[in-house]
Amino acid sequence: MALNREQHILDQGLLDAQLELWHNTFGYIKSMALKSALDLGIADAIHHHGGAATLTQIIAKAKLHTSKISCLRRLMRVLTVSSVFGTEHSNDAEAVYTLTPASRLLVGSANMVAVMNMLLHPILVSPFSDLGAWFQHELPDPDLFKLKHGNTFWEMADHDPSYNTLVNDGMVSDSRFLMDIAIRECGGVFQGIGSLVDVAGGHGGAAQAIAKAFPDVKCSVLDLEHVVAKAPSGSDVEYIAGDMFESVPPADAVFLKWVMHDWSDEDCIKILKNCKKAIPPKDAGGEGDNRRHGGWSRAARPEAPRDTAHVRSIHHVRQWR
Repeated sequence: MALNREQHILDQGLLDAQLELWHNTFGYIKSMALKSALDLGIADAIHHHGGAATLTQIIAKAKLHTSKISCLRRLMRVLTVSSVFGTEHSNDAEAVYTLTPASRLLVGSANMVAVMNMLLHPILVSPFSDLGAWFQHELPDPDLFKLKHGNTFWEMADHDPSYNTLVNDGMVSDSRFLMDIAIRECGGVFQGIGSLVDVAGGHGGAAQAIAKAFPDVKCSVLDLEHVVAKAPSGSDVEYIAGDMFESVPPADAVFLKWVMHDWSDEDCIKILKNCKKAIPPKDAGGEGDNRRHGGWSRAARPEAPRDTAHVRSIHHVRQWR
């Protein structure tokens, strides 16, 4: 009897271990379920009905075929378990799907659909299938993206107009969302400067937000020629075609977002040296003492107001290294 109990515990441990492998093996289903929700506009369909909708209402708005109701039910189960959507039951026990804090970011004029579409695009997802092969290459070797596609991330954007649009739209979407919060929570870092250059700033989502919140700050964006060629017109932001590895336009402050994680340590040093050259020297009021403030990297400022140049950087590190 004791032996049976011990064996039962061992067997349960084996099943739990297998379950952990299943969870890791099928983890991609959650990502692909989210991608399908974006493709089908499910969040918009629920939003159209006031933030709560039945399967029938979702199908009607999303223009799915009625034969797919049972399939959609399974998809929605995945999306509710992963907290993309919520679920309630109406009086007749029919499931009603609701928006959650996560899916509310997918609706409205300032939604994050574009950046989610970029991050879940097969061009970005497929390289991870070769991660094992990448580890078998001797350093220095191509990054994971280049190993899969033959071009770097930015070379691909340069050669493929549709992919370039996907990237730029995604960056603008992310910047609008992030900068709204950054300006509310850490807006003080932008006060007291006369000019700012957003290095590798794409179509200027971040710079536009700063220019709108701080009209006295002259904002410009430095990026490659093919990016600047498609930049929006009619804004208060100046777009400058150039290469950050060669030079950075002069400004009181240099802004970096989603830049440094793309490059090696040596390349980052080159970029930062050019940023340093772009800022007035210390005897002209510049400061080089970088400190942390409110979760954002910023230069120290004197208590007494005076004309000073500052370096601040807002960045994410989201790349496999």
